[in-house]
Amino acid sequence: MSRIVLASQSPRRRALLAALGLDFDVIVSDAPEVDHGDDPAAVVCANARAKAAAVASRLHGDKLVIAADTLVFLDRVPLSKPADLDEARAMLRRLSGRTHEVVTGIALIDAASGRHAEDSETTRVTFRELSDDEINAFVLAVRPTDRAGAYTVDGPGSLLIARYEGCYQNVLGLPLVRLDTMLRAFGHSLFERMDAAKAVFL
Repeated sequence: MSRIVLASQSPRRRALLAALGLDFDVIVSDAPEVDHGDDPAAVVCANARAKAAAVASRLHGDKLVIAADTLVFLDRVPLSKPADLDEARAMLRRLSGRTHEVVTGIALIDAASGRHAEDSETTRVTFRELSDDEINAFVLAVRPTDRAGAYTVDGPGSLLIARYEGCYQNVLGLPLVRLDTMLRAFGHSLFERMDAAKAVFL
């Protein structure tokens, strides 16, 4: 069975896979990311593909590389990671009371054969109306400079969200059902790799 390699430095993606009880390696990709383009899905898929390729090129043997890229789009304009806390506050003011899209691209590469695939997942997220005090409280608690759109949907972020349509795990950075569907095309399944003794609830 191919060894899974997650090409990501995201602690949330690692936690999502670990919660299933999966055994996997992590190798962080050094591929550059872009945050602009006419098609949101194409942007994140291109980033994921570059990450997966950069890691797969360093591997030998029976390894299956998984890479992902997530961006927040408001009116099809990307909101990537804020440069500082002031920019985070500004992003959250733009998102307040509005619906935006969270789009994740996933890329798979079989390092031995070179076989590859990519796909994307989109979730629509609606923020509640937020006051400046609420935004500031969230920013100081989370310091979300490592998060696209300057927020997270879990923990303190659950206070920001009025509703969402689509995959919840996608907003965390890794749509697991989409990933499992892609893996099945490669002859694998997240179900067959689960270890009940290691599985946890997030």
